[in-house]
Amino acid sequence: MPPVIDISHLVKTFVVGEVEVRALRGVSLAVSPGEFIAITGPSGSGKSTLMHILGCLDRPTSGTYLLDGRDVSRMNKDELADIRNQKIGFVFQGFNLLARTTALDNVELPLLYRSGRLRTHERQMRALEALKTVGLSDRADHKPNQLSGGQQQRVAIARALITSPSLLLADEPTGNLDTRTSVEIMGIFQRLNRERGLTVLVITHEHDIAEYATRVISCRDGLIVADRPVAHRRDADEDLRKLPLEETVA
Repeated sequence: MPPVIDISHLVKTFVVGEVEVRALRGVSLAVSPGEFIAITGPSGSGKSTLMHILGCLDRPTSGTYLLDGRDVSRMNKDELADIRNQKIGFVFQGFNLLARTTALDNVELPLLYRSGRLRTHERQMRALEALKTVGLSDRADHKPNQLSGGQQQRVAIARALITSPSLLLADEPTGNLDTRTSVEIMGIFQRLNRERGLTVLVITHEHDIAEYATRVISCRDGLIVADRPVAHRRDADEDLRKLPLEETVA
């Protein structure tokens, strides 16, 4: 089976004043369907730049990027927007939910930007199903300020799933969460990966969070310096059972 992601010799250069900064220095990487990968590295390592390119939020200065066999490295902004809406689900550290909008409406939002829009009833049914997947169907009519941080991140995950993407990208998804809630969120990613075969890429600076993946890629100075399978993968459900009950619950 061909890779979901196939990047070759990616270079990304930013110009800061009169200085050129090479955020990526010739990165090559292949990701097979159904993998769960954590990308780690210190600040300035290039991991966020790599994530932006993988998510079609930016284009490389040179090199190629094939997503499901399509060369997206030279697509224009409109073409990239279509790819993002059709192929990729995003989860961010800051949730990025609309404050005055219910969880249901937040989850529905990506469907409004698709060609061949669904009817309102169909959108709502799909949004409810996505909320059910993350255990929040009973909070569909709640606004973000009525939800905990963990619940808001679950809404963000449901929103990422609504378009049935082939790739889920999560940028520091547990950065704003307490220990128990972080483990619960990683448990959702593990179930999506295990039960749906969804390809998941998580950026994290937390090594314990990276151990929930099946493969860890380490970046430094714009290069991939290590790429290893996780020999003893952590199981989120098992870890939850070991945590004290007084931990904050999502």
